[in-house]
Amino acid sequence: MERQFQLNLKKSKLKFSVTVTLKKDVLDPQGKVVLNTLTNLGMTSLQNIRQGKFFEIDIETKDQLEGEKKVKEVCEKLLVNLIIEDYKINKL
Repeated sequence: MERQFQLNLKKSKLKFSVTVTLKKDVLDPQGKVVLNTLTNLGMTSLQNIRQGKFFEIDIETKDQLEGEKKVKEVCEKLLVNLIIEDYKINKL
């Protein structure tokens, strides 16, 4: 009985990943520092590095569209600065 309950709990959750990156036109000083450091360490074939943020979000819902809508709301209210950042949502 308890095992069935645990299985039902797993079915009522969806997991999403959110990748946040700076827009292409926005200067990325952290990426530049990483690129310069790696170049100084002898990795001279690198052309560019841009840094970003990664989030994994569990949503308690069975409906994928509803889950995506909630994750989008979370992104636009807190996780992403829409002026300088882009984001991409993926279902895991």
